[in-house]
Amino acid sequence: MTPRYLLPFDSRRALHRFADILVIGGGLAGLRAANAVESNQSVLVVTKNQLRESNSNYAQGGIAGVMNPNDRFEEHVRDTLVAGGNLCDSGTVDMVVREGPRRIEELIEWGTEFDHFKGALALGREGGHSRERILHAHGDATGREIMRAVIQHTRELPNVDIWDHTFTVDLLTYEGRCRGAIVVDENQRPLIVWAKETILCTGGAGQVYRESTNPPVATGDGLAIAYRAGVELRDMEFLQFHPTVLYIAGSSRSLITEAVRGEGAHLLDSTGHRFMPDYDPRAELAPRDIVSQSIVRQMELTKHPCVYLNLSHIDSELVMRRFPGIAGVCGKFGLDITSDRIPVRPGAHYMIGGVTVDRQGRTSLPGLWAAGEATSSGLHGANRLASNSLLEGLVYGAHAGEAATRAVAEGASKLEALPIQHPIHPSGESFDVADVRVSLKSLMGRLAGVERDAEGLRAAADSVRSYAAYVMPRQFNSVEGWELQNMLLTAWCMVRAALARTESRGVHFRSDYPETDDENWRRHLTQQIDVDGGHPKIGEKLQPVDPRLLAEN
Repeated sequence: MTPRYLLPFDSRRALHRFADILVIGGGLAGLRAANAVESNQSVLVVTKNQLRESNSNYAQGGIAGVMNPNDRFEEHVRDTLVAGGNLCDSGTVDMVVREGPRRIEELIEWGTEFDHFKGALALGREGGHSRERILHAHGDATGREIMRAVIQHTRELPNVDIWDHTFTVDLLTYEGRCRGAIVVDENQRPLIVWAKETILCTGGAGQVYRESTNPPVATGDGLAIAYRAGVELRDMEFLQFHPTVLYIAGSSRSLITEAVRGEGAHLLDSTGHRFMPDYDPRAELAPRDIVSQSIVRQMELTKHPCVYLNLSHIDSELVMRRFPGIAGVCGKFGLDITSDRIPVRPGAHYMIGGVTVDRQGRTSLPGLWAAGEATSSGLHGANRLASNSLLEGLVYGAHAGEAATRAVAEGASKLEALPIQHPIHPSGESFDVADVRVSLKSLMGRLAGVERDAEGLRAAADSVRSYAAYVMPRQFNSVEGWELQNMLLTAWCMVRAALARTESRGVHFRSDYPETDDENWRRHLTQQIDVDGGHPKIGEKLQPVDPRLLAEN
């Protein structure tokens, strides 16, 4: 059973906070949404860790935009559609691509210092792009530089309050509308935040997997709290694996940016063979799904746990100038990236599926908007084109913030405390939360990773269902417990969608159904709980969307 709320509470006895707009999540999408709110409306941004700890901050590769006079919007659109596996919404792609340069110029106005070359913006090229259109900052620290500038700009806004180290446990709903959220602050006090409009920008879910580029905070919280509130999720089978994650026993899994291959790095197997030309004519510049699948097959072929990136044939000064962060990380393990081979393998990187939103960021629940990695907007289709994620966060963050501020101005909802409660439930025997978490991450990597099949997915579903049977009914009083419950729900939605889609498309590769089946599967899969008075009805649903509703590419 999926509980409606994870915490027992009674709004008549709770501590309250009121805001016109509540933004859940402090990454690029969340802060851009907060910046879009009119100055006469109050905004509260809550984030479960420090403000800088988000996937946005760790984005190394850059942000894509048509900033070169020789580039064209139509080419960026085409590259995105091709990468998206014939499942993108072409109107959404066109909107985001054409709006991109204006949003990037805003970042520059707010103080973002992108790299320049001979007085002009330095533009790089990454896998799947037909032109040089990737902006970087400080070589491989683009996300960090963008977040520095946006955080500084946001902190100067008098109508925006920021609470960090504040965990959002659940969305509050009443009479079919989102009314805010239940949060727990850094002192472990539960609080009810009442808001006229709420914007969900909680990021990804890479921590559901053992091998991941994501920071520890990316546990799928937004996906799970939306699911419990009856919000529609879509395309949960599509999670992008980054092909090149540093693989050294005992180390954290650090991302080795796409831009390394963009600068000419080669992928070698354990015998020293450059294998990517064997799989795709674009070699190392093929889209990420193809590179990830090729690496997995080559690892199986050579019976070796990783492959290797080689930059020794590239000018060493260029390498050190472009990738100082990667050089520093690898240097801690005695690796000189200008001469030594870097051991890598695929890891969970970017959640393509998520909360279904329209082009304004509107979800299926009135009063709730969403933006960024927590959403399924139609931009990425079945596979995200490199460096389009920060672009999506900017565009959709702005749209969601603008739409929410219009809704507040129109007086669609009153700001008031409402009678909502959830009773205490007795818990069963105690168990080791950390052990269940490790087991979940391991099984997802083994059974629902880069390559999948029905047998493995059924086994994964059985295991997740078994864990959920004793984990989900419990009422925890710690972030670790709530995160585990959120990870289980997220994993469950991912596995059942992957089992349902009996084809291979984009990042979803079924070895038992290796071909793309446009006739039957050029459609989305949605998942949603029917909520009646705060309690789930029998019958969670997984249903296809009529393919005629999709925009033709």
